[in-house]
Amino acid sequence: MSNLTGPSLTVDAVIEYPDDRIVLIRRGSPPFEGSWALPGGFVDIGETVEHACIREAKEECSIDIVLDGIIGVYSDPKRDPRRHTISVAFKSHYSEGELAGSDDAREARLFTRRELKGMKLAFDHGEILTDAGWI
Repeated sequence: MSNLTGPSLTVDAVIEYPDDRIVLIRRGSPPFEGSWALPGGFVDIGETVEHACIREAKEECSIDIVLDGIIGVYSDPKRDPRRHTISVAFKSHYSEGELAGSDDAREARLFTRRELKGMKLAFDHGEILTDAGWI
């Protein structure tokens, strides 16, 4: 993907389960290969950020989600070592499906608030979880 026209648009999802846990994926490719991260990815041309977030959750976690609102927009040019990306982070909740890592997610797992404390996450996902009230 060329960066000749400006930053790339991405989405990230904070997916909450009813038992006060959230979903993280273990990245299967660089950057941050093997690290834990929020499900998300690049927005396709012609796609809304809302649809991209729902699609990425399905592709990476094999689950359906419902979006509850925007946590924030994250645009630090250094947030992704590949290129300048801008991410719209959504708060969402689990709807249906069986959680399993797929696509470029090596693994998908549920984490409690306690497990998240002190955890080193990929990109700026610790900041997103802090803004969402999880850390």
